[in-house]
Amino acid sequence: MLSRASKPFVKLVERYLPDPYIFVLLLTLVTFAFSSFIQNQSILTTVQQWGDGFWGLLTFSMQMLLVLVTGFMLACTPLVKTMLERLASVAKSPGSAIVLVTLVSLIASWINWGFGLVVGALFAKALARNVSVDYRLLVASAYSGFIVWHGGLAGSVPLTIATPGHFSEAQIGVISTSETIFSSFNLLLLAIMFVIIPLVNRLMLPPESESIIVDSAKLQDDALPPATNERPADKLENSKVLGLLVGFAGLAYLTNYFIDGGGLNLNVVNTLFLFLAIVLHGSPRNVLHSLQQAVQGGSGIVIQFPFYAGIMAVMVQSGLAQTMSQWLISFASAESLPVWSFISAGVVNIFVPSGGGQWAVQAPVILPAAAELGAEINRVVMAVAWGDAWTNLIQPFWALPVLAIAGLKAKDIMGFCLVQLIVTGVIISLVLRFV
Repeated sequence: MLSRASKPFVKLVERYLPDPYIFVLLLTLVTFAFSSFIQNQSILTTVQQWGDGFWGLLTFSMQMLLVLVTGFMLACTPLVKTMLERLASVAKSPGSAIVLVTLVSLIASWINWGFGLVVGALFAKALARNVSVDYRLLVASAYSGFIVWHGGLAGSVPLTIATPGHFSEAQIGVISTSETIFSSFNLLLLAIMFVIIPLVNRLMLPPESESIIVDSAKLQDDALPPATNERPADKLENSKVLGLLVGFAGLAYLTNYFIDGGGLNLNVVNTLFLFLAIVLHGSPRNVLHSLQQAVQGGSGIVIQFPFYAGIMAVMVQSGLAQTMSQWLISFASAESLPVWSFISAGVVNIFVPSGGGQWAVQAPVILPAAAELGAEINRVVMAVAWGDAWTNLIQPFWALPVLAIAGLKAKDIMGFCLVQLIVTGVIISLVLRFV
């Protein structure tokens, strides 16, 4: 059984994987060392690059924090909670709970990565309140669905090259999503992932004697204090009219935005989640209560993202990211380049955990290599996209929102995710090479 095979990985990670904050500190020092010894950069130059870039992701950090906060607020609305609870009642056994949370996470992540992260984690909590199932694997299963995001509707690399005026247009032109997101090989990959990932998660389910079950009482959301109308201010806080007027104004703005041809991006997603939460919560008091719950899990994002910004700056400015990519593709052919691009993207993603940022780093290396070898540009591009998503399975950076909502640490889920990394890595490589 795969549950036995996964046991050594789970124990290994539980014993040796540090907290994500420790992980990012170690990555910082490793990046310093590589920059010095591989790129022959002085320590002073490396530290200068790191410091100059340390606050380079402030906007992105706030956007990510708002993905967590607004997604949490929306998922805590009575309507969404009711939907998740009813869907959770469908699961009658630990195995069905694992499969169901994986499928919901896969679908949500394909629609939008931020939505998938939040919904998957909240649905895992809803399932754990109804079924006695290993909570670590349940949350890991919710996170494993995140691997399909870059092959989905909000994939940053395919959407970038489909936008006129993108920075690589002179080299490759504008490539339609029909050749990337909706290409036959990408749709096949997605179909395989929707079968294999739930199956692997189900097979990793440990026996009941070895499962870690969380008391459902500990998974209950904080109850909303009773409403009072003793002060004039209380009437404003409990007013549904006030919230609905502003909420519908925000939704009207978004409706007009989409009518005018606007597309999805982080700001639009956060705006949509925020105003939907305002409308569905009704009163400002309910909105503020959900906000207080949501911000409790955002500390990891606040403290860690600046360190990743510094790492990204060193990787790009020292040329280390390009060196790593060039080495991996130096022995490639037109047929094997997509596979090596996939692997190189997976390696670079550990240091540069941002789809858009990673494409900016790798495009100047991957695209000329593809042109020189005569490889299919769309396949190489999607290989980078899938590589970026692939190693997120063991990259605590993107797991932070899930872990914050679920109340777990990275070491609790990464052993299971490591198994998925191996299985999906083999499958994606085979499809990119032979299909």
